[in-house]
Amino acid sequence: MISIIGILITVVMVFGGYYAAGGKFGIIVGALPFEMTMIGGAALGAFVLSNGKDGVIHTIKDIKKGFKGAHWHHDDYRDLLCLLFELIRLGRQNAVALEEHTDAPQESEIFGRYPRILADRDAVDMICDTIRTASMNYDDPNQVEEVLEKRLEAKLHHAMHSSHALQTVADGLPALGIVAAVLGVIKTMASIDQPPEILGKLIGGALVGTFLGVFLAYGFVGPLAARVKSVIEEDHSFYRLIREVLIANLHKHSPNICVEVGRQNTPSHCRPSYGELDEALRELKQSAAA
Repeated sequence: MISIIGILITVVMVFGGYYAAGGKFGIIVGALPFEMTMIGGAALGAFVLSNGKDGVIHTIKDIKKGFKGAHWHHDDYRDLLCLLFELIRLGRQNAVALEEHTDAPQESEIFGRYPRILADRDAVDMICDTIRTASMNYDDPNQVEEVLEKRLEAKLHHAMHSSHALQTVADGLPALGIVAAVLGVIKTMASIDQPPEILGKLIGGALVGTFLGVFLAYGFVGPLAARVKSVIEEDHSFYRLIREVLIANLHKHSPNICVEVGRQNTPSHCRPSYGELDEALRELKQSAAA
């Protein structure tokens, strides 16, 4: 919703200012369909050429993120901490019982209590793989942290493809606007024998190409690329939290300390309060004892 508001503000301020200054929309409206076809079509073609089928599909999906916002919210971070607490506590009490949950998370009662997390394959795989390798005596905290960091870097690099692709389009739009403007000038030169009022409209139409390229680049596509990048980075914090808690577990901290480390590393606007998390953990302990 906030992204749509931003688009409306941009359009209203630019064209409202133009109209308030005495500008006329006739030339813009007349030239817009042709200029948009040239600039938008060229940008789309270059985008498809540079990204291929998989890259195009990936970017289209991520554009939706720019409008919807981050996938993970406050309740999800609290649930993740509760899930990790349950798994760590069970692992300390009965390592064999824990294997049943990490080997088949889709059938696990613990994972089943958190359906949004269970639906995310990357999160579940990261949790289960790390716990499973620890049970195989690969439990050096520094080595595991290095492995997880490389895994997270690879995931983030892949996720950022759409942002880079959109930014590349934004960088190219002003030049494509110049291409459209040059074609408009060529068209104008072919009508050099026409009266000034006709030449003025032709030149104005040509300049619409330059305006449109710059306007689309800096008013829409560039900000959208930045928005997608911001959302991806915010969602990536969810997986970093998993790393922090599991590494704390390998350092043999108590389950409560492990999740507190995770809580401290949660983005501030999604971070559950100490009291909220403590109450949620207390309810888990009571339900387990019942």
